[in-house]
Amino acid sequence: MKPRATLAAAVATVMLSLALPVAAAPAPGDWDAVLDAAEGQTVYWNAWAGEERTNAYISWVAEQVDALYGVELVHVKLGDTSEAVSRVLAEKQAGNDDQGSVDMIWINGENFAAMKANELLFGPWADSLPNYALTDPDNTPAVRYDWTIPVDGLESPWSSSQVVFYYDTALVEDHPDNMPALLEWAAQHPGEFTYPQVPNFLGNAFITQALLELSDTTDLFYKPMQEEDFDAATAPLWEFLDQLHPHLWRSGRAFPSNSADLRSLMSDSEISIALSFSTTEASGAIANYELPKTVRSYVHDSGMIGNMSFMAIPYNAQHKAGAMVVANYLMSPEAQAEKQDPAVWGSNTVLSMKMLSPDERALFDGIDLGIATLPPDELGEVLGQPHPSWVDAIVEAWQERYVN
Repeated sequence: MKPRATLAAAVATVMLSLALPVAAAPAPGDWDAVLDAAEGQTVYWNAWAGEERTNAYISWVAEQVDALYGVELVHVKLGDTSEAVSRVLAEKQAGNDDQGSVDMIWINGENFAAMKANELLFGPWADSLPNYALTDPDNTPAVRYDWTIPVDGLESPWSSSQVVFYYDTALVEDHPDNMPALLEWAAQHPGEFTYPQVPNFLGNAFITQALLELSDTTDLFYKPMQEEDFDAATAPLWEFLDQLHPHLWRSGRAFPSNSADLRSLMSDSEISIALSFSTTEASGAIANYELPKTVRSYVHDSGMIGNMSFMAIPYNAQHKAGAMVVANYLMSPEAQAEKQDPAVWGSNTVLSMKMLSPDERALFDGIDLGIATLPPDELGEVLGQPHPSWVDAIVEAWQERYVN
């Protein structure tokens, strides 16, 4: 898998030619015209496919948009979002400005930053969607900034995530509540904790969480990185990881690939503490008999990283109207409530409850978040994702230090 940092560097060096005519699309503000144009279109949604419950939810969405709008939705399954970004970039380099193979991408962070900087995106369109107002954008900065980068209507929010840890209460009496305590716990319980291999997004989240917790200069990470700042600013992270890795599962010589692998290790009692980018993942896994009923979630006392995921439409997408219709449906109360159910997926909504009608709020009130899910008032402070340049740099440095 190509590291994101390598992709970002490659994209940044591309010499863009003069813009050529792109695929026609109805004005996003004329929703009736968008609906008319979308009917009969086939939308190729490029989306990460590393979780079966995610794939099942996307299949459910496909059934809904077909029945409601006559739009066929095809899930193009990705191992990493950079695969779709690379495809759009290659098409632009080849002069394919109106027959793109990618209609919509599940995206955020460094991939969005790279596509925006290199004019690979259609828009603005997202703030014209009828359901966008339900996110309360005037009072929800998270829908307007993607890892500190202004969205500018180039992507629509569809999922909200926050990192949490989870542990087996049958095996762990007192869980750690910060990174130094985790290091101490791991030293006392060798092999019982690990995190996914970087550049998996959850692995990235863990090392970024550690970076923020261990640093005295966190403001620095929310601005574009300057090379001269990197070594000093990240030194506490590498010192921590160098001490932690010998105490990890398999002594840090191997890492699980993703969150599903982590759950499997927990289910087999090979580890007793893990982490997730979903506050309800543990409850969903218990409901699906993937984890024991003794598992519970917890957070660190200084806060946990959170972010939103978005839908973006490439500049050369062939079926822009259909993609807008799907993106709008993904923000509907029905689709958001279905997604938040831990038995389905357990990914948090991007909607503001105060913007919904009583009947729409009732869709969420009826969701059983499960025995392992922390109530909202116990999730603590949400830490914003640093600027993509910092994440790219620490991911690349991690691989240089720890991949043999």
